[in-house]
Amino acid sequence: MRFLLDDEQREFARSLDALLTAADTPAVVRGWASGDHGPGLALWRRLADAGVFALAVPEAYGGVGPLPVETAVAFVELGRHGVPGPLVESVAAGVLLGGVGGPAAKEWLPGIASGTAVVSLALEGYGPYALDADVADAVLTVTGDELRLTRGAGGATGPGVPTGPGAATGPGGSTGRPAPTGPGAPTVSVDPARRLFRPEPGGEVVAAGPGVREAARAAGTWATFATAAQALGCGEALLRATVAYVKQRTQFGVPVGSFQAVKHRLADTLLGLEFARPLLYGAAVELADGAPGAGAAVAAAKVAAGEAGYAAARTALQLHGAVGYTEELDLAWWLRRARPLRDAWGTPSACRARVLAG
Repeated sequence: MRFLLDDEQREFARSLDALLTAADTPAVVRGWASGDHGPGLALWRRLADAGVFALAVPEAYGGVGPLPVETAVAFVELGRHGVPGPLVESVAAGVLLGGVGGPAAKEWLPGIASGTAVVSLALEGYGPYALDADVADAVLTVTGDELRLTRGAGGATGPGVPTGPGAATGPGGSTGRPAPTGPGAPTVSVDPARRLFRPEPGGEVVAAGPGVREAARAAGTWATFATAAQALGCGEALLRATVAYVKQRTQFGVPVGSFQAVKHRLADTLLGLEFARPLLYGAAVELADGAPGAGAAVAAAKVAAGEAGYAAARTALQLHGAVGYTEELDLAWWLRRARPLRDAWGTPSACRARVLAG
């Protein structure tokens, strides 16, 4: 296995870091949590222009994927900068629709790749919620062998929906398609920028059969993988902020970072993150090769990255003291995200069971 990124992959990471630094993502996160999605969707389009959402979409549908290593590179940066939105879900939806094929894939995959379609996703075995369904053009759900699509709040102008003068074809000036419905009120989340909705019942059946189940399994694996990368990036951001803080915070006339107990806590946090990194990229290599053990490798990476990110949050909170959990400090948004990322798309216990199953 090759665990070192090549020059092109490293440049991709640097370009995303520069893009997200210039975008002032803490302000984007605050706006997203308060219901102002405009800045977040503008950033979404810039990420699409950088090629992020095309990474898991097959070339036949306007993508460049699947490229697991590049996906890991991208989602580590997205986690490091705390970018909100159904990022993981849109990528996993690309895998799901690419595996199913048919009219739904032709309609939605080009939009996912180009960033003109925001898609959320809920799969059996991964919890009942669809992230940020209130801003999604479509919400995909898989139950058994059926793939259903519900057009969301943005679905009135989603891919394939007629717009403009003369677009109406149904009685009363309708488009002839089911009208988009709102997802209701979100469920309270530890992270206010992760808005959780129960998918609307029903929806249009866009695919059915054994192939749907297999495609959903692959999509779930990719969602677990991308979330692991986000968790690793989130942990790295928390560690970086904490190291900077303990260098400037003084006690007894010296920086608190000079105390041995603080050094040990930071070293343990760094070790956890660094041990998770090769597991993540090892899983990416196995996904790229289509190895039979790719699912178990992804689960192992998710456990390691999720636990390391959460440990980084606990370290950051302790070493920042009372200032760490105040909303005025940007760090609070990363602290709130670490725990949900640990549990999203595969809890630690579920992932450990997957590893043991082989």
